[in-house]
Parts: sequence; C-alpha cells; structure tokens
Amino acid sequence: MAFFFIAMNQTPPLLSPGDKVAVVASAKTFEQSAMTDSFKYLENWGLEVVPGKNLFNQIYQYAGPDHERLEDLQWAIDNPDIKAIFMARGGYGTGRIIDQVDFKPLLENPKWIIGFSDVTVLHFSLQKLNLLSIHGPMPITFEKNQHTGCLNRLKELLFELPSSCEWQSSNSLGYNKTGTATGQLIGGNLTIINNLIGTQSDLDFTGKILFIEEIGEYLYHIDRMLIHLRRAGKLKNLSGLIIGHFSDIKDNATPFGKNYQEIILDSVREYNFPVAFDFPAGHEDWNDPIILGAETDLHVMQDSATLHYSLYNTVSTV
Repeated sequence: MAFFFIAMNQTPPLLSPGDKVAVVASAKTFEQSAMTDSFKYLENWGLEVVPGKNLFNQIYQYAGPDHERLEDLQWAIDNPDIKAIFMARGGYGTGRIIDQVDFKPLLENPKWIIGFSDVTVLHFSLQKLNLLSIHGPMPITFEKNQHTGCLNRLKELLFELPSSCEWQSSNSLGYNKTGTATGQLIGGNLTIINNLIGTQSDLDFTGKILFIEEIGEYLYHIDRMLIHLRRAGKLKNLSGLIIGHFSDIKDNATPFGKNYQEIILDSVREYNFPVAFDFPAGHEDWNDPIILGAETDLHVMQDSATLHYSLYNTVSTV
C-alpha cells in the first residue's frame, strides 16, 4: 500500500536519500573546519550537501558582506534542485538582508529552512507568507548536539514528519499554567522577536501559540522585553505560550527579585491561556526541532505538556 500526501499550510515535501540540501550563512562567520563534520552528518543521512559559494567568506564578524550572504540565500531559495536549506549558524546579520530576500519561489516550491537564534528573522518572514520552517539544530551546533539525540529527532522530522512531541517540565515544576490551546505555532529567540516588532517581518500574534527561548540575558532585560511584548499587544490574544531554554541567565549585584519563570508568568497573569515551561529547545546541547508555522494543539499538564501538529492528510492508494 502506498501513500501520498495532500499538503496543508504549504508544508514542504519530506526529504529522501539522494536529495540535495544547501548550507548557507546569513549571519556570523565561523571556521571552515567547523562545517566538515557537520557535512558528514548530513551525508550519512543520504543527502548531498551543496554549500553556498560564499559560505566560507568573512568580513569582520560576518560570513561575508551583506550582498554575498543574500546571494547565497536567494540562490538556495530559487534553485529547484535544493530540497532543504540549513542555515550554517546564527549570531547577528540576518536582519541586515531580510528585506531584500524574495520568498515567492517558496510559494510554488516549498522547502524546509532550518535554524534558530538569529534565524528567527527568517522564520517570522516565512510565517508571514504561511510557510512552514524548522526551529532546530544548525551545522555549527551539530558537534554538541550529536550526544543528545536531537539530531536523530531532526532527521526523523525531515524524513518522516512525526505528528507530535511531548516533554516534562521537571526544571520548572509548579510553574505550568494548565489547559489546552489550538493555533499556529510561531516564535524563536525572545530578543529577535522584540526587534521585529514594527518591521516588515512582524506578525499578528492573535490566536497563535508562541514559543520563546533566550540565552545570556539579564533578568531585568527579560522583564523589559516581556513588558514590551505586552504593551505592543502581542500577548493578550495568544492561544498559548511555550517556554524553551533560558540559558545562562544573569542577575545584577542588586538582585532583580524574580526568576525568569516568575517574570514570564507575571507578564501574562491577566490572561487565561496555558503556559508550558521547559520545552527542550534553544541554546543548549539538546535542541529539539519544532515546526514553526504549523497548526498545533497544545495540552499543558502540571508537570508535562504535549504538542500535536496538523500537517498532512494521508490518503492510501493501492
């Protein structure tokens, strides 16, 4: 019995052995040696890796000047032989080129774009066009990801597209706001989300399930960003909220007085949507891939949560 899929929400096709995938850099520079083993991981999945021609260029902190990074990303989007695009790393720089990217070819030929952190700029632009993308490991992080199993999760997502994921809220026990929610999953890095408000990449958050993660920020700055989201009207009409890794969070010599969980809950205290902590995604070794732009059902219990994707209708044929 064979199966074919009817796509919903411009879901890109699953990958197959022999497919060509691009690796391009839209932001910070890196050592060429950092990509060697990462390419081998993808090749071991049966994929043919095609690096952008400017991938290993450098100008100051960037992986080449703006026009070269834009050229590589646009080439990967336009090329029908490329079935998925792995962003090499985050850092800073995607926002400098995003307004020049032409995403229209993806409306006719959708393909997965994978990355996180600064790549949140790309995710928001894709979701604005109702295109799906993957918040997940990038080649620069593959070496530290390999021991956790999340690369296997990424492979499973790209080749098989699992319908759900579940996790325990053991590090934030007692903070979850229980309940259920349905909506399109959006999000990424909290700082980048704040920076996108009022830009061409900004999204309507109404009815959405928002995912956020952060690294290296002070508690007062997390509070400031969440107040900004609240004042901008981004929180009040959410359907649900998912909290990923908040890593290496700092405090001042004079304590702020709340941990990040309490800051987040304080920012949404007047709203009734569920809040799920400890989703294993962000800037840590275990960076579980999630499908942004997908219609999802979120179920939050006191100590765990489940996210179910609505992506494909399957029809059997003989």
